[in-house]
Amino acid sequence: MARNEDEGKTPRQQRKEREKRIMDCIQLKPTDRVPIISSMGYFPAKYAGIPCSAAYYDYDAWYAAYQKALKDFRPDIIFVQPFQPGKAMEMLKPKTMRWPGYGVDPYQGHQAIEIDNMKGDEYDLYMNDPSDYMFRTFMSRAGDDMEGLALLPPLSDLGGGPFGIQMLARAMAEPRVFKAFRALQKAGREMKKWDSRIARFDKMVSDMGFPEYFQGAAMPPFDVLSHSMRGMQGTMTDMFRRPDKLMEACEFILRQTLERPLPPPSENGYTRIFMTNTRGSDDFLSMKQFQTFYWPTFKKLVMGLIEQGNFPCIFFEGNFTSRLEYLLEFPKGSMLARFDTTDIFRAKDVLKDHICIEGNVPSSLLQVGTVQQVKDHCKKLIDYCGKGGGYILAPRSSTDAVKPENLKAMIEFTKEYGKY
Repeated sequence: MARNEDEGKTPRQQRKEREKRIMDCIQLKPTDRVPIISSMGYFPAKYAGIPCSAAYYDYDAWYAAYQKALKDFRPDIIFVQPFQPGKAMEMLKPKTMRWPGYGVDPYQGHQAIEIDNMKGDEYDLYMNDPSDYMFRTFMSRAGDDMEGLALLPPLSDLGGGPFGIQMLARAMAEPRVFKAFRALQKAGREMKKWDSRIARFDKMVSDMGFPEYFQGAAMPPFDVLSHSMRGMQGTMTDMFRRPDKLMEACEFILRQTLERPLPPPSENGYTRIFMTNTRGSDDFLSMKQFQTFYWPTFKKLVMGLIEQGNFPCIFFEGNFTSRLEYLLEFPKGSMLARFDTTDIFRAKDVLKDHICIEGNVPSSLLQVGTVQQVKDHCKKLIDYCGKGGGYILAPRSSTDAVKPENLKAMIEFTKEYGKY
């Protein structure tokens, strides 16, 4: 049993110590022990014996469940599943998500549904006027009641005089337009009711000594298109039918992303930017496709964020083993690379003394293994990947269904054994 590192320390002191440990590791500086980052997700529901749907429909139960879990499981940084007002979300009838209690069993996690919200012949429409396109075209396809948004006049046609107001007024008289705005208004009012409680949830996490996981987020341009806009099937088709337009759109999204205002730093002055790298894995793109469509704008995005003073924290979903050497092109000690099914031992061999790596205790081991098997695997990771620093231990992916005793063993064993 690891001693209580937090005994006698204020929440502010705990947050500062934990964040410093993580940031020193990312910057390849010496640390007292191997840091631990762990997603909590829907795990508190299992631990407290409540349905996952409480995260959307029962604020008090979700608050209490997270408070209980964070008291008993104390890694350095956690990734939470915050409370979201399910009734308001139902009013919007989104096509791209189902959650516990709405299209998904109350005891299971949420699901993302990929649709082609953007058509193959709409690249120029999007790039010529992205605000108008996203509002009138893209959003009109995002929810069952949103189709009326497509009937609005182009935003750039409204002008500043009385005729613009008349155009807008006429559009609002159309029943489908009114239906869309009514749904948005009802959902917005419902969401406003929960703002103070959601802020209270965030304060509880902070008051328990946990720093924010990240201050902002960004997505690789190719992933923005293939996840949220064209969908995987549409994007894969475009690589063959309209490759130049696909690459042009990736460059356009890159510029938009880097032009956004920077988020405020953490209370200790750090700015971590969360990012996932999904479609860049070995599982989706050949090496030639990766080099052509993915890497150029992904590299520019990461470099741009670093040059702005941020620390990208990138989750390389799937298998990135054959592409590890590419990460050596980023400045030393400038980012965090979290790995899923990538061979993390090879990652250590390739990236040691250059990039901090994070991972990758299998979720399956935490779900069905024994406490001793978990400890043995963590020891193997610490002995190899933790040698010389620059390593953060973490689960491979979801912890929603793990055994509580296994999650506790992973955290406490690492705190005790992972000391330098």
